[in-house]
Amino acid sequence: MNARAAAALMTIGDVLALLKPDFPDITISKIRFLESEGLIEPQRSPSGYRKFSDADVDRLRYILTCQRDHYLPLRVIRQHLQALDRGEPVPPPGSRPASQNGNGNGTRRPRTLVAADTTAEEPAPVRLTRRQLLDGAGIDAELLGSLEEYGLVRRTGGNNGHYEGEALTVARTAAALGEFGFEVRHLRALKAAADRQVGLIDQVVAPQLRRRSPGAHEEAARTAREIAALAVRLHAALVSAGLRESLDP
Repeated sequence: MNARAAAALMTIGDVLALLKPDFPDITISKIRFLESEGLIEPQRSPSGYRKFSDADVDRLRYILTCQRDHYLPLRVIRQHLQALDRGEPVPPPGSRPASQNGNGNGTRRPRTLVAADTTAEEPAPVRLTRRQLLDGAGIDAELLGSLEEYGLVRRTGGNNGHYEGEALTVARTAAALGEFGFEVRHLRALKAAADRQVGLIDQVVAPQLRRRSPGAHEEAARTAREIAALAVRLHAALVSAGLRESLDP
């Protein structure tokens, strides 16, 4: 690579800055991991530094979107990328045949996300294998073992069971916090706080659950989600206020 060509490319820090707004959990370690898996192949400068092109960034966006929005394992993402490299058509990430869409009329039920100020429908449940969780979060088996040991993620159904979709968020966040020196044992306090919030919400919705009227359970679930969203918003505001008091001169 000559000097002029290298200057036109981006460093790994540049790429991180470009991707952070859309993928807050992305880290330099994650980019290096994807390279080690052969999913991206940045060029190297004469001194050995990684240099990324616009095409490399687009490829990273595709990979990260497949993981975040569609929970695709790296094995499937690799197959998609290989097909794209050959100029072959690839189905949109997350698409499935109509017969697998989960309802009988051949249409796909839209998935919704619960924002902090909404009472949207609960997202369709997602179940992940151990391999899918490891690939989707970009973590190793040792970190996953620690998360399970400290109760931050849980597998149902024994060794051949599955993880719920929230486990992916927990694993990704724990890995990102690890970049700042946090160990899994440090996260037990956050887990304990979350358990206390769940207990409080359970107390509030318990009377609704005891009703025998039609739709009582669905109403209780909506109430619980709304309270949880408000609790998350309050927690974020309190942390922000506390940091401002401790960091501002």
